[in-house]
Amino acid sequence: MAQECVKMQEVTQPMQNQTINATSPLPDPTALLAAVGLEGPVIGVYDTPDPAPFAPLVTPKSGTRACVFAFFQAWRAGQTLHLTRDNTGCGGASHWLWNAPTRSPADFIKFLVDAEGLKADHALMQQWLNASHPYQPTHEHLLIGPLRAGQEAYLRTITLYVNSDQLSLLLTGAQYHAAPSDPAPVIAPFGSGCSQLLPLFDDLDVPQAIIGGTDIAMRQYLPLDVLAFTMTLPLWKRLCALDERSFLYKPFWQSLQQARRS
Repeated sequence: MAQECVKMQEVTQPMQNQTINATSPLPDPTALLAAVGLEGPVIGVYDTPDPAPFAPLVTPKSGTRACVFAFFQAWRAGQTLHLTRDNTGCGGASHWLWNAPTRSPADFIKFLVDAEGLKADHALMQQWLNASHPYQPTHEHLLIGPLRAGQEAYLRTITLYVNSDQLSLLLTGAQYHAAPSDPAPVIAPFGSGCSQLLPLFDDLDVPQAIIGGTDIAMRQYLPLDVLAFTMTLPLWKRLCALDERSFLYKPFWQSLQQARRS
């Protein structure tokens, strides 16, 4: 959605603000990732004053448009996407990740409805925009890439890129500690791929996940059978704490894995 993208990049070496308790090291995800069968990196979104600890960095090429997800393979190779207010990659990321629109409200609605056909009419799109809130960074740098030890204070969300079987397992995990009266542990909101990485969460202190990677404008950058499972830190900690008493180590999951291998 609103992805005015060109596959161009260059590599360099060396919502509202919310308070989250991420000052201590994150739990070890080794057991969780092994049980789920994930081999790729765990991807974090960081709001940080210093990009240096995240090197090697990759940035959108100056003067061009590039979707955040055009850097998916760079993430898998261990690189981190570095965005600033002056170099956001595309208009969608500028709006959703920096609260810095590149179009007037009227032009934005016209583009989303008339050019991209994403809502039935302008009034509905206006209602949706009124109910959605772009992220407002605390610092000057947004970093998207593999988790970095020692940077937990700046980590905002965590994403796993999964197939449908793995997604079903994580959906079960999100429900494991959830009571019926709790906020929905998993949501699948309408929005651009980059908005699903952070801005569409109402509260980063709530254990919750977004099923993302559903924006058809950015799916060209993901493998056919892959979706995003983006989590707040409280939910990530819950999933990493799952033990042998949970479904993760019970016969249903083991039988499913065996069936896929046969």
